Amino acid sequence: MNQLFVALTVGDCNGIGPEVVLRSIHRQDTRRGCVPVLVGPAEIFELTARRLGFSFRFVPYPPRPGGKEVALIEPPRLAPVRCRPGILSAAAGAAAVAAIEEAAALALSGRVHALVTAPVSKRALHLAGCRFPGQTEMLQHLTGAPQVAMILVSSSLRVGLATIHVPLRSVARSLTIPLVRARLAIVDQALRNDWRIPRPRIAVLGLNPHAGEGGDLGSEEELVIIPAMKALRRRGVLLDGPFPADAFFARMDAKAYDAVFAMYHDQGLIPLKMTARGRGVNVSAGLPIVRTSPDHGTGFDIAGKGVADPSSTVAALRLAAVIARNRSITLRSRKP
Repeated sequence: MNQLFVALTVGDCNGIGPEVVLRSIHRQDTRRGCVPVLVGPAEIFELTARRLGFSFRFVPYPPRPGGKEVALIEPPRLAPVRCRPGILSAAAGAAAVAAIEEAAALALSGRVHALVTAPVSKRALHLAGCRFPGQTEMLQHLTGAPQVAMILVSSSLRVGLATIHVPLRSVARSLTIPLVRARLAIVDQALRNDWRIPRPRIAVLGLNPHAGEGGDLGSEEELVIIPAMKALRRRGVLLDGPFPADAFFARMDAKAYDAVFAMYHDQGLIPLKMTARGRGVNVSAGLPIVRTSPDHGTGFDIAGKGVADPSSTVAALRLAAVIARNRSITLRSRKP
């Protein structure tokens, strides 16, 4: 893989997405590892570049090899959208949807090797008529993936999730043996293929306080989590637990494992984001394409002020390139 093309979507035009994307590719060290391809409204990227004082020259895809131009693709069904920093709008949501759809198509066709999605407002997506709870679920639908697992990554920790954007009151009834087994298997395969860890070891957290205390404080461990783990252990997956989440992270046993598997969003992501310190990355494992994203939101409160920190987007761009190259190596090694 000589040139590695990575698509970066605009995110919500009224948030910090366009700014962190342009700040990321403005850094020469990030562009040494890949060729960025912007996806979204040209007017938004051009306006943001002028505000930041960046002298980008945007050109159609593909850019000239070795050139200083930045490739930009506008989705064909893109409706006009104004940049109104900090304002929630259906138009911005529609532009974000169009960019995600176009970037997914580029990745599926092989025109780009990976995808980095800038932050979107779920409310803006819904105002635009998008029925999905987030970008992860949308990309699962667009790529036809039967199952997907969210893995959040910091410099010292990887956390996979059994449930993703599920209200807390619905988590327990959402947990089933097939779901836990499928998402744990995806995390295991991602560690092997995307990070090239030959025999990854995963720590599994319980759902209830004290991991259910043998059933006295909840039955999900005994009825769902442990049976799912036993099924995967029979297939050679290395799993320990289920551990009480509070004691596990208090002792930071995570350092002894290649990943931690949490039962719901905040259980795993609070400690992850505390260790990431603004440089966390979201990886969608199980998709037929490589997709990463920064671990923060749209930043409506600071949008348009030129103060957004691109660190998480830089980390997402770098990790997308690493995973794309690792998957390429894995595929080549499997060929007869």
